[in-house]
Amino acid sequence: MLLNTHSNLILEAGTDEAGRGCLAGPVTAAAVILKEGFHSGLINDSKQLSQKKRELLRPIIEQQVHAYAVVHIEPQEIDRINILNASILGMHYAIDKLICQPEFIIVDGNRFKKYLEIPHECIIKGDGKYLSIAAASILAKTYRDEYMNKIHEEYPMYQWRKNKGYPTKEHRDAIRKYGITKFHRKSFRLLPQQLKLDL
Repeated sequence: MLLNTHSNLILEAGTDEAGRGCLAGPVTAAAVILKEGFHSGLINDSKQLSQKKRELLRPIIEQQVHAYAVVHIEPQEIDRINILNASILGMHYAIDKLICQPEFIIVDGNRFKKYLEIPHECIIKGDGKYLSIAAASILAKTYRDEYMNKIHEEYPMYQWRKNKGYPTKEHRDAIRKYGITKFHRKSFRLLPQQLKLDL
């Protein structure tokens, strides 16, 4: 059973991101503040849910929480500041967009930068422990998947509708064949390096 709050404050925001390990597309961050007494037995870490369940839960979350926001950080920014900083920046921007300022922030993972003067707590595997982080993980994942489906139309050869930009064999084969696009993260190792034999 996932917990409602970590701090026992009413305006506690949970935040998470999706797409950190991808070769292409944005890293997408979401922040969620639950309504007091919010309850759902269906919400869980997005990685534990099927695509169908995530898509079913997205409108329920959007309609029933106190506040939510989702932000994409584009590949050019990821390349400029690195993926860790881009993930944290995305979470900060998502918190910026909430209709009210939280009193406390809980973050999935172990790294975060102070947001204004608001106290925060990093929670490893927080998306499997707290409802607000789990809800944020579902929003981040579904919005990012939607984005990848859209850019798939422009570059269908990379199969982003299927792999969502992750480093699958077919994605890397397409990079070898067609090169890279404006949606690829140039600072990432897009192809594995071949080990060279010293003769």
